[in-house]
Amino acid sequence: MTEFKDTERELHRFRLRLSVAGALVFVLFVCLAARFFWLQVFKHDDYVAQAEDNRISVIPIVPNRGLITDRNGVVLARNFSAYTLEITPSKIQGDLEELIDELATVVEITPRDRRRFRKLREESRNLASSPIRVRLTDEEVARFSALRYRFPGVEVQARLFRQYPQGATAAHVIGYIGRINDRDVKRIDENGESANYRGTEHIGKEGVERSYEEVLHGRTGYQEVEVSAGGRPIRTLSRTPATPGSNLILSIDIELQKVVEQAFGDRRGALIAIEPETGDILAYVSMPNYDPNLFVEGIDQQSWDELNNSPDHPLLNRPLSGAYPPGSTYKPFMALAALELGKRKPSDSIVDPGYFWFGNHRFRDDKPNGHGIVDMYKSIAQSCNTYYYILASELGVDTIHDFMKPFGFGQKTGIDLEFERSGVLPSTAWKREAYRKPEQKRWYAGETISIGIGQGYNAFTPLQLAHATATLANNGVVMKPHLVQSIEDGVSGERALTVHKESYRIPLKQENIDFVKHAMAGVVKEGTSSRVFRNAGYESAGKTGTAQAITIRQNEKYDASKMKDRHRDHSLYTAFAPIDKPRIAIALIVENGGFGSAAAAPIAKMALDYYLLGKRPEDKDGKPVAAPVMMALDGEMVE
Repeated sequence: MTEFKDTERELHRFRLRLSVAGALVFVLFVCLAARFFWLQVFKHDDYVAQAEDNRISVIPIVPNRGLITDRNGVVLARNFSAYTLEITPSKIQGDLEELIDELATVVEITPRDRRRFRKLREESRNLASSPIRVRLTDEEVARFSALRYRFPGVEVQARLFRQYPQGATAAHVIGYIGRINDRDVKRIDENGESANYRGTEHIGKEGVERSYEEVLHGRTGYQEVEVSAGGRPIRTLSRTPATPGSNLILSIDIELQKVVEQAFGDRRGALIAIEPETGDILAYVSMPNYDPNLFVEGIDQQSWDELNNSPDHPLLNRPLSGAYPPGSTYKPFMALAALELGKRKPSDSIVDPGYFWFGNHRFRDDKPNGHGIVDMYKSIAQSCNTYYYILASELGVDTIHDFMKPFGFGQKTGIDLEFERSGVLPSTAWKREAYRKPEQKRWYAGETISIGIGQGYNAFTPLQLAHATATLANNGVVMKPHLVQSIEDGVSGERALTVHKESYRIPLKQENIDFVKHAMAGVVKEGTSSRVFRNAGYESAGKTGTAQAITIRQNEKYDASKMKDRHRDHSLYTAFAPIDKPRIAIALIVENGGFGSAAAAPIAKMALDYYLLGKRPEDKDGKPVAAPVMMALDGEMVE
């Protein structure tokens, strides 16, 4: 009886367990069915899209970068295709240097290639691959392809490269492109252009390559490709072609540029030539220059150090970022200020004894015995310092500041390049902001004296000096200087001309402008640059200038022969021609070149000779020559 009850109980328990298990299986089946129904009905579209994403790959199509030419169609920047050998370190098994050594047995890899590769890896950590060799020959491509299985993580890629066929000529204008680094990625993200740079490896770094990056780059295209489970392309489903970048037509005359650069030779300095009526920049010279082709493939550390550490600073964009005292080239503007403000008439004269006393300080003239009786015409033609010492003292620094500011001195011109420097147009307000100590903030009357001859705190870029000279030549009409003359659509070929807009007009009396121009013409005919421009074949107006690189004490005499080269005075010259209807205005500086007529004026003449007459400087064998160093005529000794 007891055994029967136990069996009955066990059977009941078994049936209960079976029911629970069956119920659990049923519940699980219902849940699975519900999940399946939810996936099939409610999430159907999402998973179809994901499946399509796994089946379809979207590949960016990098646009061709726009070309850059000069005003006459000479190509300054172009593209070419070539094969590169690229390494993806994340796919490398083993030592990277050993891999490169083994690669060197298949294709030539120079020490410079290795240095460049290391520098690219340091600067471009976000990139998947970096080139160890560029511009492979067909034979090298074939040789590597046969042995590719030995080098996982190494690929041959077809790439478009940028080339600058003029080499170092106009390097600071054109600039260069380089591989995109972390700073560039940040810049792209900030501009909301990340999608447009998918697949792009290079970006403008300097010059118009940088400032017109958006125009030159174009718009990235895309193609949808069906791929296999292994990721191999099967067929193209759709294609949106890339839009090539637009071409830039610069205002630069590359032949004029070459004439000037050759005239500078190995000297340091800058020259800007502007068309006064339009603001077109005809020549933009910064010497010494550099070859931008070095940067396209990635510059190696040794070459970078040579450029970056050079005492001549070839990477410095002198017209844009160099700030120098204008020296006596400031005097025509001072004379114009005196006329406009009613402080002087052209006939007003002084007797120049060769110095000007202010307090206990003796401000010297360039001629120890003085210029004698000096009116305004002679003060410009013969560059009399004493005349402008007295004038500056009477005007005061703030009056000078307010008159000079509309000409663009100490102001950014707004040229279509980045990194422009403002320079310094001094005033009492400027000094209060520039210095910390109370005694330094104060403006002393004696500091105004040297302002009148373009010294003291005056510090302007060569571009500002050229811009002001062009404004004077253009009768006070201010035209914004620019380097890009027009933009050519990369597809249609249509050109959008740069509109030459008048920035503003300085209210000046024409008779005062005419007189200053007449006096500047006197500089060329009978003044400090007359010997240089003798029998030039055209009429020009000019002004020599000499600016101190270091301060000379009151009881010391300037003797260039006893000074270090970099302590000698800077040589400056400004000019425009023809006088009646100026086609070109020039400002240039030769660093530590000495007197204005000795170094700068001959270079200016070579530039004007070529632009106005088509005449090139040549030696007996017909080869271009550098500007000769001539004996000084103005003998300016500026303090």
